[in-house]
Amino acid sequence: RVFVIGLPLKDEQGNEAGRKIIVAVNPEIIEESEETSVMEEGCLSIPEIYEEVTRPKRIRLRYRDVEGNEHELTADETLSHVVQHENDHLHGVMFVDHLPALKRTMLRSKLKRLEQEAKASA
Repeated sequence: RVFVIGLPLKDEQGNEAGRKIIVAVNPEIIEESEETSVMEEGCLSIPEIYEEVTRPKRIRLRYRDVEGNEHELTADETLSHVVQHENDHLHGVMFVDHLPALKRTMLRSKLKRLEQEAKASA
């Protein structure tokens, strides 16, 4: 089980200065805050769908790098959402699974249309 994320790096003036790549092998969320945050999420696996998702605001992740060294990462706000989103994929969970049932029902027709378009272009 592995996910890769690229963290934008900023210089002293706040300009983007490259990316730090994290390869998380066998990641495990070992701590979650009770405080939550809401952010709009989307996914390349479900194009054109964007919804607000509530997740723990702060998490602690334990993982190994490609050399097998163990690391821990404390993430909050946006990084917390990104890590949880990617970790969910490893468990077969999509961001839409975090939505209330009514919201998922409302998205069904759009998801069906996207599925049909994908089959037609394959």
